[in-house]
Amino acid sequence: MIQLWKLYENGKWVEPFLIVSICLFVGVSVVLYLLIIESRNRKIKREKLRAEYRTKIEKLMFSVVFQNVSFLEVEENREYMALWDVYLFRKVMTESILDLHKNYEGIYAQKLEQFYKESGLINTSFKKLKSLKWEIKCKGITELAEMNVVEAFDKMIALSKARNKALKIIAINACIKLAGTKGIVHLTTHPHPIDDWTQLNIIAAFKKHDIGDTKGVELLLESQNTTVVTLGLKLIKELRLTQKLKYVEQLINRAPNASLKYEAQSVLQMLSVITI
Repeated sequence: MIQLWKLYENGKWVEPFLIVSICLFVGVSVVLYLLIIESRNRKIKREKLRAEYRTKIEKLMFSVVFQNVSFLEVEENREYMALWDVYLFRKVMTESILDLHKNYEGIYAQKLEQFYKESGLINTSFKKLKSLKWEIKCKGITELAEMNVVEAFDKMIALSKARNKALKIIAINACIKLAGTKGIVHLTTHPHPIDDWTQLNIIAAFKKHDIGDTKGVELLLESQNTTVVTLGLKLIKELRLTQKLKYVEQLINRAPNASLKYEAQSVLQMLSVITI
């Protein structure tokens, strides 16, 4: 310790320390600068590729939608098949199909759905459901729901029980899109409380997808989970389901607490005014 203190006092260490520090700082700065340049170059190159791929994909999708070109015919095109195993190309392809599907209905939408399945892009979406990252699972759910893949319904039911709030909301919304009220009946046995934000998203999903058949909404009122019962009341109120009046009346007679009873009475009063 004494030798170290003497070395500190004589000040001979200051100059080499400053030189090393400056060299180290300059070296790290240069490395960071090069990394930033490399990252930017990769991003620019990727965006150029995306633009190039999108042009080719738009041409292909036009043929699929309006000229009845099947995936079997696409497989004979060397230009497209040479790119088919490229991850970025398949990613842009999926994005393009989803964007087009949102803007088309009827037979045109069905052609896109058929191409999505025949091309194997559906398998990529299913794989995303197995990811350990919740945001990738959400992406997979969104893709499958948009393309009306009813085979994914059971998997989405399972994911709707997740702890992650965003994942839960997206999974429930997807269930509603694919199966209407069947997509929420499973909530009658939901073990966890459903917060207000999730409830608002479920109601918004019903309005967005314009669910005509509301058979089964009344089952939510029989749940032992009071937040599910509240969700059922809100759906009946927001969708103005006057045909569910008798179920609301039954709930008033057996409500487990005063809060639910008051809420049910409020819904009953509002619906009664509408029916007059």
